Amino acid sequence: MQIEIRPCGPGAAAALALVEQATFLETYAHVLPAGDILAHCAREHDAARYEDWLSQSGAYRFWGAHVVGQGAMVGYVMLSPPDLPVPLQRGDLEVRRIYLLSRFHGGGVGARLLQAAVDAAQALGAPRVLLSVFGENANAIAFYARQGFTQAGVRKFQVGANTYDDLVLTRAF
Repeated sequence: MQIEIRPCGPGAAAALALVEQATFLETYAHVLPAGDILAHCAREHDAARYEDWLSQSGAYRFWGAHVVGQGAMVGYVMLSPPDLPVPLQRGDLEVRRIYLLSRFHGGGVGARLLQAAVDAAQALGAPRVLLSVFGENANAIAFYARQGFTQAGVRKFQVGANTYDDLVLTRAF
């Protein structure tokens, strides 16, 4: 099965929200209470939020991973202005979201998605990209390390009544 990475346009909001909700559930169902997952997805990952981001020309950029011949989106990456609790450099950008359905892990699709965002950040003149990842997600942390990211800090991430530690990672150019 071939996967194509391409920029997302204004009509992609529903697909982006669906991919995020599905991957969030499959990744964290064993960690987070069901009610917290549902409330978090409803609040943070609804299609209206994606529509808003997509309407802000240039500030938020998305690339989707699509099954060739079917068109179904199975993952995406989002590049945005940074919103992380670490000292920022002028021009920094954040890979705010990167999600890929687990069935597509291990084939290089995640690396291709991340590279699309990194390439765009470099083209925009960013000195580095930052991202955050759940501190107990060993697979994701190892993936980012292989992509050249190092730890820059920690942030607290609230989901429902629970607070979790996210690692803030950075990759300079």
